[in-house]
Amino acid sequence: MIAKSLALLAALSLALPLFAEPAPPETGEMKVLFNGTDLAGWDGDPQLWSVQDGAIRGETTAENPARGNTFLIWTGGTMKDFELRLSFRCNAANNSGIQYRSRRLDAKPDAPNRWRVRGYQHEIRNQNKLPNVSGFIYDEGGKRARMCLVGDKAIWGADGQKQVQETLITAAEFAELFKLDQWNEVVIVAKGNHIRHYLNGRLILDFTDAPELALTEGILAFQLHAGNPMWVEFKDIRLKDLE
Repeated sequence: MIAKSLALLAALSLALPLFAEPAPPETGEMKVLFNGTDLAGWDGDPQLWSVQDGAIRGETTAENPARGNTFLIWTGGTMKDFELRLSFRCNAANNSGIQYRSRRLDAKPDAPNRWRVRGYQHEIRNQNKLPNVSGFIYDEGGKRARMCLVGDKAIWGADGQKQVQETLITAAEFAELFKLDQWNEVVIVAKGNHIRHYLNGRLILDFTDAPELALTEGILAFQLHAGNPMWVEFKDIRLKDLE
């Protein structure tokens, strides 16, 4: 009888929605990184990046493809401990990303793609079915690939493996949270080796990197992925230094 009661309680707990932790409120002390008019303060392939209707737009076509993954790089400084807020939307033909605490790779002045970046990436996709969705951490240019998936509260252990401690959002909840074909709001908060991603006001990822592997300072950039023609847009980009 006790075993049946425990099984029933477990089943009921799985059916209940998880606690939704909200994003921290904006304080109004943030630095605006995009003026809404032109790409002043940003560096990227001028054939692929532009400003349209008050948003940064990256677009590739069959006639004008990306020559490898290419990035629009913010030239105004580096990121250490920070809070980043922005909105994005994209089509479903390919994927994009928000690079943070990353580094720019050296390239010859006449290289066809001089805008290459390596480091932490907040994945961007126009999909709402886990796990291939916006918000997971990808090791762009590195060896750890999908370091932390959406829904995971996880640490990168000393054994070199990810250890998931808790589930933050279910597949059904994410499908409701993400706005297909519309603007979605992102908040990224990074303090030391602890990183949190929020989407549309809700915590979707909590990751603690191994101290010996964690990236603690670097640049901000937006990705255009090589391959299928695509477009992605960003607006309302604000940054606050948490030091």
